[in-house]
Amino acid sequence: MSIPSLLRCILAILGLTLPLSVLVAQEPSEPIAADTSSPRDTLRSFIDSCNALATILEKNQYLDRSDPDANILAMRILDCLDLTELPAFAREERAGEVAVCIKEILDREQLPPWDQVPDVAQVEARPGVEALAHWRIPGTRLTIARIEEGPRKHEYLFSRGTVARAVDYHHNIAAQPYRADGPPTSPGLFAWYMNSPRDPFIAAVVTRLPSWLRDQQTFGMTNWKWLGLLVGTIVAALILIASFWLFARTSSRARERGLLLYWLTLAFPVAVALTPLGLSHFVEFDLALRGFVLYVVNFTSILVSLLAGAVVIFALSTRVAETIIRAPTRELRGIDAQLVRILAKISAATGAVALILYGGQYLGIPVATLLASAGIGGVAIALGSQDTLKDLFGTLSLMADKPFRVGDRIIVNNFDGVVEDIGLRATRIRLLTGHLVTLPNDQLAHNDVENVSHRPYIRRKAEIHLPATLSADKIELARSIVRQHLENHEGMDPNLPPRVYVDEFDRGTIRLLFLYWYTPAEYWDFKAFGDRLNLLILQDFESNGLQLAPVQRQILSNDDGAPDPFTVRVAPDDSRVPTNE
Repeated sequence: MSIPSLLRCILAILGLTLPLSVLVAQEPSEPIAADTSSPRDTLRSFIDSCNALATILEKNQYLDRSDPDANILAMRILDCLDLTELPAFAREERAGEVAVCIKEILDREQLPPWDQVPDVAQVEARPGVEALAHWRIPGTRLTIARIEEGPRKHEYLFSRGTVARAVDYHHNIAAQPYRADGPPTSPGLFAWYMNSPRDPFIAAVVTRLPSWLRDQQTFGMTNWKWLGLLVGTIVAALILIASFWLFARTSSRARERGLLLYWLTLAFPVAVALTPLGLSHFVEFDLALRGFVLYVVNFTSILVSLLAGAVVIFALSTRVAETIIRAPTRELRGIDAQLVRILAKISAATGAVALILYGGQYLGIPVATLLASAGIGGVAIALGSQDTLKDLFGTLSLMADKPFRVGDRIIVNNFDGVVEDIGLRATRIRLLTGHLVTLPNDQLAHNDVENVSHRPYIRRKAEIHLPATLSADKIELARSIVRQHLENHEGMDPNLPPRVYVDEFDRGTIRLLFLYWYTPAEYWDFKAFGDRLNLLILQDFESNGLQLAPVQRQILSNDDGAPDPFTVRVAPDDSRVPTNE
């Protein structure tokens, strides 16, 4: 076992936070690792190390973190256990409890003489496939098995099954007396492990507590630890609630006020993620909780931290996206901004899933189970959010094609207006009437969108109706007047000269058609030019005695000849209404 792994084991059984440098700097007189070359060596190393450690604890009443001898003994004890099937989150704490329970069992059961326990010579006498696979201590359920794979291959350790059953086995025989012969025993080791503090300061405080807090137990744990757990849980819960509430209240407001303030709000979900870990550290290293209560606290704390960590990942991704979007060098808008946000959310979702999978494995949940659960959950979410997914894919389609941007005037589904916002699900359009229309992106992706803002010019197609009684010279004069005012007109594109024609004879009128193209495509400049053009044409028509055709009125009557309650005013040719394009 490597030194870092051994150090983590020390933290499990003894609650140490000894730096690695202290351990490496010492020069022990004996090897750090236990001798596990045979069942006899493993059993002897385990019993001797436990007894030596119990002697130190009985002397000091707590473990001195700077005592190198105690550290080495703790390593040797855990070096005798096969811990491969313990979940990672509880491996350290569980290993310590298992080691203490195995020692308590050995102290109560009659052990065989050492010469009846297989040693190295007996192991070497059975090589290959006939090698000694396991050895059970007579009269017990404790088995020492040979490791066949991994970094500790061919070592003899207390088996995985023994490690899994040790705690329950100890509870079943805890009422038995300690044996009086055989290897030395360490009475009270389990009681010390479960109830004693780890720090001399806390130990001094506990000695001053009332006896009902200090000595009495409830559900196998002293009352002062229950009180400390209650206080720690309440404080942690208050911090969680306050942090979550502040994050929900301030995040949206801070986003509008500035990036710096928006980034500062990230501290709240980080606090939510770290608080459960702080509670776990407090109950394990300060209160020295043990057993099932500690497992529940650690499991719950890590689970809450994982969920909060996923929130931190999403919050971090949104802040990175907003920083990129609002960068002074290139401020992104519309679809480009939404593309950055979507990529950030996809990255965050990937990171959150990876975190949950890794965390679930750390909690002891098999990866296959996690993947199956994720697959089933994904199908359920997909079925329940088909419309949302359609809109999301519509958004991706809009981002790929980019038919419009924020600020563009578009016409779609008979809606004519300016795009105000392009969201992940829908686009908001401010109509020319002032009304706000919200259209799902899926509809926009599957409908024809006319982008008015991207036109290179504005075309005007207009008609002038002249009386049919005018002579050909007068008609020619009217056409010349219009052509004169359109020649080299304001905003004319040389590639698109104006056109003027005598177009049609209809309903007692002669229709004069003219077209011109105005650039750039500024609507109000175009309308101002049209206003001036119309007045100039009218003035020249009046000065040359040219009159426009009178407006016709159509009267609708009932069968009895009486006028209908309404009249309709129509143009000379109501089948063609002049339009501006």
